[in-house]
Amino acid sequence: MVPLIDPVLRTVRLRLELITPDEARAMLAGGRGPNFHPAYPRKDDLDACSLVPAEGSPWGPRHVVRAFDSLVVGSIGFFGPPALADDGVAEVEIGYGLVTDARGHGAATEAVRGLLEQTDALGIRVRASVEPANRASVRVLAKCGFTSLRGSDDEGNLVMVRPLPAG
Repeated sequence: MVPLIDPVLRTVRLRLELITPDEARAMLAGGRGPNFHPAYPRKDDLDACSLVPAEGSPWGPRHVVRAFDSLVVGSIGFFGPPALADDGVAEVEIGYGLVTDARGHGAATEAVRGLLEQTDALGIRVRASVEPANRASVRVLAKCGFTSLRGSDDEGNLVMVRPLPAG
């Protein structure tokens, strides 16, 4: 059985709201929500919407919503439910991105940590793929404890893993 997590996760400054199948279909068709930043959704956000299963799943993409003004400024989420890795540990992959205006203020780090609180509580290890030239994203992952490098994927992205916390 796949563990469940809340459809809305809260951090100090953000809400990470699950993108519903209806929202994903609307966004992929060019629809925009009334609280979307003018630059949202980006191409990567639309790519994330294509991962939303028709029946929905808490292990899918989420909107990154600023709590102070309810503006959607990016997306973050899982590429599917956890699965056992080669070493027998449950593992899940995440991805994230913000509109340009929202970068550089710690929101990506805070959003990733919001997801990690959930995966840590469930004993699920997390990995992420990042373009080597995307130094800002590499820094976010490093701040969040992604210390293990598994090489690169088929697209030349670094595959970084965050070991499960001790205890």
